[in-house]
Formats: sequence, structure tokens, C-alpha cells
Amino acid sequence: MFRSLRVRNYRMFAAGGAVSNVGTWLQRTAQDWLVLDLTNGSAAALGTATALQFLPMLLFGMFGGVLADRYPKRPILIGAQVLMASLALTIGVLTMTGAAHVWHVYAMAFLLGMISCVEVPTRQAFVVEMVGRNDLPNAIALNSSIFNLARVVGPALAGLLIYVLGGTGPIFLINALTFGAVISSLVFMRKAELNISERVPRARGQLREGLRYVVRREELLMPVLLIGFVSMFSQSFSMSIALMAREVFEAGASSFGLASSMFAVGALGGALLAARRARLSRKVLFAGAIGFGLFQIATALAPFYPVYLLLLIPTGIALITINTAANASVQLATSPDMRGRVMGIYMLVFTGGAPLGAPLIGWLSELGGPRAGVMLSGVLVLAGTGLAVLVTRLISARVRKPALATA
Repeated sequence: MFRSLRVRNYRMFAAGGAVSNVGTWLQRTAQDWLVLDLTNGSAAALGTATALQFLPMLLFGMFGGVLADRYPKRPILIGAQVLMASLALTIGVLTMTGAAHVWHVYAMAFLLGMISCVEVPTRQAFVVEMVGRNDLPNAIALNSSIFNLARVVGPALAGLLIYVLGGTGPIFLINALTFGAVISSLVFMRKAELNISERVPRARGQLREGLRYVVRREELLMPVLLIGFVSMFSQSFSMSIALMAREVFEAGASSFGLASSMFAVGALGGALLAARRARLSRKVLFAGAIGFGLFQIATALAPFYPVYLLLLIPTGIALITINTAANASVQLATSPDMRGRVMGIYMLVFTGGAPLGAPLIGWLSELGGPRAGVMLSGVLVLAGTGLAVLVTRLISARVRKPALATA
């Protein structure tokens, strides 16, 4: 289950990431709570902030993948972490001084999204340089475990700190400090032990080349389309948790943090189960997608808060199962010289649907209540899973026809 940790560079990266991810989830929880405080509980405003954070990936995500193939990945990651720490420090100071307005949160969310356009595909493609192909599925699953362990600790700790410290401002400052852990791990890595991919020289049409590469390979196209349809609504699920906790069950900040942590407990369990698997099959991929849709519907129908909390655990297991299986299958099916561009496309569809899904769920939650928004989200995930299969078959059939005619 933990075989990737034998690699020193990955062990350092995982330890730094664990600290930084806790800070990230502290900030995500504080950001949602700050928006609700500044707008008197507006679901639409919360959806807007979520959408702005993911909009840049939709617009520029593939260009970030091109940069990941073209330039050394470690310096890119160091620079991105420094910029994100600076943003956390800025919004923390504004909040502490009482000068924060909702447009400040919108601006920070958008700028974080811009940095993520380059940082996320670069980080995804960097994993194989640390551990190699054989341990790649395990490392991806362990990354998910670390991320979701932080997801357990972060929101619960954020809810407690918001109460103890009297506001969200200190949370942003704490997050700014946690970036030091991952920056240190990157700086002190042993470069000689990295399996550095050959850099792709600058050339015209590299973005189109990446798109053609994905479209012509069903083993890439299927998981990319499936994760695109599912993540349109999964990326806004933390927003749905905030709305259900606050508006339906009338929970305070600490109870909201508990709900986020229960979801993350399930996600952590799902990630550890994935780490035990030597291979993540297509059946696992579809089981995760269908399970996530069904459990979302179940959470929307939960009559009491304890029942809602319990249902969040299998929901988290289902979501992390599809995320881990899709990521591993895409990376293993991609050649090293295309990995940055393919992961740029993958992360575009993984996060780029949120600007569509988050405002829709926020708007529906204001019209019909949070329960209606979460239930519709689950239905759309199930419909999206079927659409992914249908679209993949249609595109693959069209790609095969010219090839057969040429033969």
C-alpha cells in the first residue's frame, strides 16, 4: 500500500504536501465561510466564488500542459507555490483588518485558478519523474490519500479555529505558512534521482497535437470524458455540503467542518483501497461514477443531520475511486513526451466544468433549496456517465473510419 514511499524524493514531496494540503483545506473552508458571511448566506455568491476559481482552467488549462512538457517541472512548481502563499497572505491581512469585501475573495479565487492552470498539470506529470512507471498508480493513490487525510483534518480544524480565533482571517495566514513545507521539499530534492522526462522543444501546433493524441485513443478518451461529466458537479460538492449544513440543518461553523471531514473520511478510505490495487480497471471507473451519483441523491434525501453525515462517507469513497482510477489510467496510457499536454487536457475537464456546474447548483439551490440542488447534481452525474460512453463510441467510430478506408 505504501511502496512509493521507499523513494526519498517522493517521500519528501508527500510529507511537504501533507502539511500544505491541510493548509489548503483550512483556506477552502474559510473561503466558503467568508463568502457566506460577507453576503448574508448567498448560495449564488458561493457558487460564483467556486466558479471563478475553476474558470481559468477551463480557458487556459491546456496551455499549462504545454508549458509542463516544455520546461523543467520542479522550478515551475516552486514558483507556483510561492505565488499561492502570497495570495493567502494578502487575503488574510485584508480579512484581519476588516477591509475584505466579496470582490476580494472573487479576485483571489480567480488568481488561484490562473496559477493552477500551470501548477496542477505540472504536478500531476511530475509524479512519474519521482517514482517511475511501475509505482505510478500507487503514488497517485497515495497522493489522493494524503489529499483526503488533509480533507479530514482541515475542515474540522478550520471550523474550530474560526470559532476560537473569532473569524476567518487567521486561517488564511496559517495557510500561507504551510506552503513553506512543500517548497522546502522541492528545493531539497536530489535531482540526480529524478527520472526527468526529455523536454519537448517549442514548436507550432503542440496544443492541437495533444488534442489529437487523446481523441484517437479510446483508452484515453473514455476516462477523460467520464471525469469531465462527473467533475462538473463533484467539484462543487464542498459548496453543497456548506449549503446543506448551514441552510438545511442549521449547523454552525464547527458542525460544517465535521460534515466536510466525514466526506473526506470516505474519500481517504477510497484512496487507501485504491492504493492496495495493482491495477484500476474500467469497471472500477464506472462503479465509482454511478456510486457517486446515487449517493448524492441519498444525501439530498437525508432526514436528519447524523444520517446526512453517515451518507457522506460512501459518497466520498465513490468520488475518490473514480478520480484515482481515471488519473492512473490516463497517465499509464500516455507516452512521456505527451504527458504534460495530456494531463493539461485531463485537468481542464476535471476542473473546468465547475464554472458551469457550481453556478447551476447554486442557482437551483436558491430556487428550490439545497436538497433540490444536490439531488439534481446526482441525477446529472448518472446521465453524464451514460453520455461519456455514448460520445466515446461515436468519436471512436468516426476516427476508425478514415483509418479503415486508408488501409
